[in-house]
Amino acid sequence: MNLTSKRKHLKKVYEPVGVLLARRTKITPNIITIISVIIGVFAAISFFKEKPLLGATLLFISGFFDLLDGVVAREREKASKFGAVFDWLADKFVDGFLLFFIGITYSTPYLTAIAITANMLHTFIKPVAYAEIGFSNRTKGKIDDPLEGIGFFGRPETLLTIIVFSIFEHFKIFGGLEFGFVVITALTTLSLLQRIVYLYIKYNKDYD
Repeated sequence: MNLTSKRKHLKKVYEPVGVLLARRTKITPNIITIISVIIGVFAAISFFKEKPLLGATLLFISGFFDLLDGVVAREREKASKFGAVFDWLADKFVDGFLLFFIGITYSTPYLTAIAITANMLHTFIKPVAYAEIGFSNRTKGKIDDPLEGIGFFGRPETLLTIIVFSIFEHFKIFGGLEFGFVVITALTTLSLLQRIVYLYIKYNKDYD
């Protein structure tokens, strides 16, 4: 699936909103990131309180705000290195909260641990690769690396799956979030393995 690799097409949907915010308001990219985190935390709490539709709605809003900070930063030519790091960490903060509260509410502690670990490794394998292999080329502030298109189930797919299965949970169909959490755990783990195998094949014989 890899929705991240289709970012250019998705930009047509959300970029006009970001441009409007940049031109008509004084809100900063970092404030937008913080708003995204706050809404994301409330989404996680909603799932913990077994309010899946509210959680899904808040999660969608949080994800939408997460897309806007970069647009505002580029539009105002204020895409700082700190902002890039802060945005990344904010995403993982929200992801950790979401998976933890959904896991302990709708799944088991063991599966929750696997889901959170796989999710974090799936993301942080990239900066490790940057450091150890040496990716450094940047395009509009973002590192241009081959791992961007590797891994079929990343953050966008995880959030979309949570939203879809939250609707199923509300209507008590297709196993709801209990089954959805199994799907997320399995696909995230497989996607992580895909990235590891890619790096092994490409760089295992690339000696220092």
